[in-house]
Amino acid sequence: WDELSRLLQDEDDMFGADSMREKLIIFTEHRDTLQYLTAKTRSLLGNEDAVVTIHGGLVRDERRKIEEKFKQDKEVRILVATDAAGEGINLQRAHLMVNYDLPWNPNRLEQRFGRIHRIGQTEVCHLWNLVSNETREGAVYQRLLQKLEQERETLKGKVFDVLGDLTFDNRPLRDLLIEAVRYGNNPEVRARLTQVVDNAVNHETIEKLLHENALTEDSMDVHQVMSIREDMERMEAHKLQPHFIESFFLEAFKTLGGVIRSRESGRYEITSVPHAIRTRDMQIGFGEPVLKRYERVCFDKANSNLPGQVPASLIAPGHPLLEATIDLVRERSADLLKRGAVFVDENDDSLEPRLLFYIEDAVKDAVLLPNGSQRIISKHIHFVEINQEGQAYNAGYAPYLDYRSPKEEELELIQPFLQTQAWLQRGVEELALNYAIANIIPGHLSSVRERKTKLVEKTSKAVHDRLTEQIQYWDFRAGQLREQEQAGKPNTRLNSQLAYRRADELQERLKKRLAELENERQISAVPPVVTGGALVIPHRLLARLAGTPGLTSQDEQARREVELTAMRCVMEIEISLGHQPKDVSQLKCGYDIESLLPAELRDGEGNPLRFIEVKGRVRGAR
Repeated sequence: WDELSRLLQDEDDMFGADSMREKLIIFTEHRDTLQYLTAKTRSLLGNEDAVVTIHGGLVRDERRKIEEKFKQDKEVRILVATDAAGEGINLQRAHLMVNYDLPWNPNRLEQRFGRIHRIGQTEVCHLWNLVSNETREGAVYQRLLQKLEQERETLKGKVFDVLGDLTFDNRPLRDLLIEAVRYGNNPEVRARLTQVVDNAVNHETIEKLLHENALTEDSMDVHQVMSIREDMERMEAHKLQPHFIESFFLEAFKTLGGVIRSRESGRYEITSVPHAIRTRDMQIGFGEPVLKRYERVCFDKANSNLPGQVPASLIAPGHPLLEATIDLVRERSADLLKRGAVFVDENDDSLEPRLLFYIEDAVKDAVLLPNGSQRIISKHIHFVEINQEGQAYNAGYAPYLDYRSPKEEELELIQPFLQTQAWLQRGVEELALNYAIANIIPGHLSSVRERKTKLVEKTSKAVHDRLTEQIQYWDFRAGQLREQEQAGKPNTRLNSQLAYRRADELQERLKKRLAELENERQISAVPPVVTGGALVIPHRLLARLAGTPGLTSQDEQARREVELTAMRCVMEIEISLGHQPKDVSQLKCGYDIESLLPAELRDGEGNPLRFIEVKGRVRGAR
């Protein structure tokens, strides 16, 4: 504690340029040590709220809450944690870490450091390992750290890739440390232990482990890699752009009583999240908690991690704050969506109005949430249009972006027209639902099931192999201790019972985890619902209602020819550039041409596709 206390008060290491204390993580092995350090650190800082803790006694949701609080609440500066925070948690908000006491498995050192030293970290990360070098086991550990540092410099950091595979004369590090505690005063034992560490962490051994780990059965050829890259590009083109999310959230959040202020360009600070939004997250059971305040948020990934700036939480679909806000707005405005709206389509030269329906479908698995409902793992909004003849068809990804709201005088013309449209009362909502169930939703369900099944199978294999290996080890260890007990050695009966108990606990853990993964495999569709709708009026029909001359059939034919000519011109230009264009205008992707670029013509980031929307117009046409 004396050493840690000095470190915490070091102005050069612990405080930033703004004289504010940097965020810091302190790892310890034991719960009682955690409680001791928490009390001492809070007393040193003089602020009870500045220190939070994560340990194995906390449920998963509570851990997530503390994780988010550490990352987003600027009042919280230090996290004290056991290895419950060592895996699966992103603590990248900090770049400083202290190992107060060191684990007896060196692999956990890298697991801990990986919580802050990860892709996207913009700061140089620093890790302090506190070792009592005057103790017997401390001398062994210090020798290990010295050797690791030597090999790290030689192998440019790759030593950490195989840290968990190191063995010390075919024994775990734990056995060496126990031997050091018992017999470390013997010079011969100390010399032998030092030699064992040096032999384990030498250049040839690590090179061999790196070579073995590089041999993987999951290799992909270049064609598979490029196919995945192209799919990622298409998904990026189809996603809701940050501008729309930002404009919606700012307006909705303020309407619900939230306080958000602009900070750096494209970044905001949320100083108050309304109670209604925070409690809504618990009701919908989305997962990660909604906090009372956020030090920084942004809507564009490019603004999330900036050098010298506080990392910002990315507000995007899936973020609990956005999902809770959307759910509240939808609840309060559901009647408006169901009542519908009227849009004008400036690109439609026909005289036939049509209905646009918003249909929400979801895919669930068999995992139960705290509120007793099954977990939703994917949710989509689909758009289905129905014409006067009752024919339904897929309207594409975001057809509303091409429509506009009618003016007041246009609404006055449309209102009497609606009274004459009897087809609007002929079960159109059911028609839209039936079309979505038969033609759209199966594709969504199939893609989610395929992706999720592969992930579950891979995870199940990894869990089974890892826990089975541990079970076999403890069974074998228990057998050894039983033999020693029969030979009359003291204390072995108690130790053998503990070993058998550990094996049984791991067996139960394996059974429970595989059952959880089996629930994740049980994937099914949730019945779709119509969340809203709109009547779409072609601009030519609107012109006729206003008594103004619209386009003639010859005009329509000419316009169509111009559009086809424009498509042909763009296709020819793309081919002349050495690209491989494909007409996808009938697929309603949101663009008309998908053009594949050969590898030698791609930009610095290697993007393989260009998405082109073609607008062909006659000069002078409106």
